[in-house]
Amino acid sequence: MARCTAPVEGHRSASAAANCPACRGRYGRSSGYSSYGSYSPPSYSSSPSSGASRSSGAKTSSSVRPSWSRPGSTLTYTPVQVRALTPVRENIEKRVSLDLRDVFLCHAWDDRQGAAKELHDFLEARSVKVWFSEKDAGLGVSLLRAIDKGLANSRIGIVLVTPALLRRLPTESIADKELSALLAGERLVPIVHNTTYEALRDVSPLLASRSGLSTAEESLENVAAKLAELVAI
Repeated sequence: MARCTAPVEGHRSASAAANCPACRGRYGRSSGYSSYGSYSPPSYSSSPSSGASRSSGAKTSSSVRPSWSRPGSTLTYTPVQVRALTPVRENIEKRVSLDLRDVFLCHAWDDRQGAAKELHDFLEARSVKVWFSEKDAGLGVSLLRAIDKGLANSRIGIVLVTPALLRRLPTESIADKELSALLAGERLVPIVHNTTYEALRDVSPLLASRSGLSTAEESLENVAAKLAELVAI
């Protein structure tokens, strides 16, 4: 009998699930962590893995092209990623007529000059309009008030899950306020960076129940490229 690799490798990673000899046949039908219930995603077609996916070192058994992918795009997605991002895309399309920022970037204070700034720069290089506290919360302005305004005026939120954020979340900091607002609707994409979903689940099971993107499977630059494609209208 094939032995499940979940105790060692976990199943939050699409590549880990796909390579598990015991669970790969049923992964995606009943993962135990999905927050979307019986949601049925729109149809999409399979396509070969792109050079970007191969360069990340991820070993995925299949790749798909989502409905929002533009002609000529070289980006490919796992079926798990498409299921996770489709409800977010639907909310983007509902709010397309509003004059909003594309993305609200939620991050730990400790990451503001590191990974958060790097992700912000990758996104802006692809013409994504990002609300980022380092530039949008001016001196003398209440940070909480600035965050409220940023959340209200952004189509979706992305939360950069790093070891620093995992340390901050238990203290119910400003990051916790941002997450509470984003979790209230299908407007949140977790980006797991330099940590794991298993570690996140120990701190915030609710946030860990939302599938997203992980730099364990692809580079932060490639993650930014997928986010830019997701919000493009």
